[in-house]
Amino acid sequence: MLLIVDDDIAIRTSLLLLLKKEGFEVRGAGSPEETFEILKVVTPELILLDLNFSIETSGKEGMQLLQRIKKHNAAIPVILITGWGTIDLAVRGMKEGAADFVTKPWQNDYLIQSIRTILNLAKPAQQAGSRRKLDQQYHFENIVGEDPKLLDILETIGRVAPTDAPVLITGESGTGKELIAEAIHLNSRRKVRPFVKVNLGGISSTLFESELFGHVRGAFTDAKTDRMGRFEMAHRGTIFLDEIGELDLSSQVKLLRVLQERTFEPLGSSKSRTVDVRVICATNRNLEEMVAQGTFREDLYYRINLITVKLPALRERPDDIPLLSAFFADNLKTIYNRPELKIGNAALKWLKTLPLQGNIRQLKNLVERTVLLAGNNLLDIDDFQRNLNAGNAASSQKHVPEVGSVTLEEMEYQMIVRAMQHHQNKVSKVARSLGITRFALYRRLEKFGISFDSEEV
Repeated sequence: MLLIVDDDIAIRTSLLLLLKKEGFEVRGAGSPEETFEILKVVTPELILLDLNFSIETSGKEGMQLLQRIKKHNAAIPVILITGWGTIDLAVRGMKEGAADFVTKPWQNDYLIQSIRTILNLAKPAQQAGSRRKLDQQYHFENIVGEDPKLLDILETIGRVAPTDAPVLITGESGTGKELIAEAIHLNSRRKVRPFVKVNLGGISSTLFESELFGHVRGAFTDAKTDRMGRFEMAHRGTIFLDEIGELDLSSQVKLLRVLQERTFEPLGSSKSRTVDVRVICATNRNLEEMVAQGTFREDLYYRINLITVKLPALRERPDDIPLLSAFFADNLKTIYNRPELKIGNAALKWLKTLPLQGNIRQLKNLVERTVLLAGNNLLDIDDFQRNLNAGNAASSQKHVPEVGSVTLEEMEYQMIVRAMQHHQNKVSKVARSLGITRFALYRRLEKFGISFDSEEV
């Protein structure tokens, strides 16, 4: 049974009709007193709670009722209903234990989606089984490993994949956040629809709206044709927003509105478009710290992290290193037509001892470099050591300033200036030499006020 708590009989009636049509058993309450009369005799599966009662608009009564409900039974999920202008109240409510919030006027499809997602997530979780059992239930073909930490993560994403719950994937660089996002999509009801990847760290603030929401012809000087944005490309599918911690505050506001209202306007257009997407975000930054520092919006943080998946560093699951190494070698034997290629047992044990600060990405690069440079098909410790030490030796010969003598930002500025001079301001070549995308370079050029050849854009 679902319980609707709202003093406005018109809203209660509207929600009652909508939810009954969707097959839910529903009851309504018009006041805190009536709410607790119902809670004395029945425990609802979920409560829809309006934050304002009568003419009072501060949300104080709604917050007090939320606290009373959570004190009475903390296990009952609560979805808050609020206006866009009081969205900060909903964020406070999330801190008090609310599961989600919707703004008036709500979209029926999104509200039903949120209710079904939360009810699904409220079901007791099963203990993660063996890797073989998980592979029988889900499609995890591209994720390698048997560590208990990884199995717990696979169990979690297997359970949340069929829902439309927003997922936030955190972890160090190179831990496989994109693979986890793809696995969520492939195990969802949207798997036959698009999976659109967006690297937010590589999009400057000036290009943000055009990239994500598209633009119409004439929206700006170089807009010679209409362009579809990433959100529209992902319609009915999944959008993966990588490096979300890199967004500036103004872009965060624009993103929040789309996630909340499920509508957007292409740059230069006054017509709103509706979009149906499942949102998965990823970052290697600590968003909670960023919220405390005021560099990441709290309301956006609560909108994207209904489910948070933290990926362990590879050094935290060393037993998976041999499995990953063998997996990479098997792929490379096909790519390079070396069917006899194999990593020796001693080398596999030795690889487990490496710190691998770059995680899976570093291990993959080490294995591929060794395969390319080793003449024999049975790779031993010496083969890997030569390539590992070669990389370290090359980097150690480069001049690095003493710690404390220069800031990281100053080093970044100097390196970009030197690269621009070396490549005669050719942005494409500079970006390649620095190992970043052109969009990421444009963002830094804009940040430091460095002029560049605009004809390459």
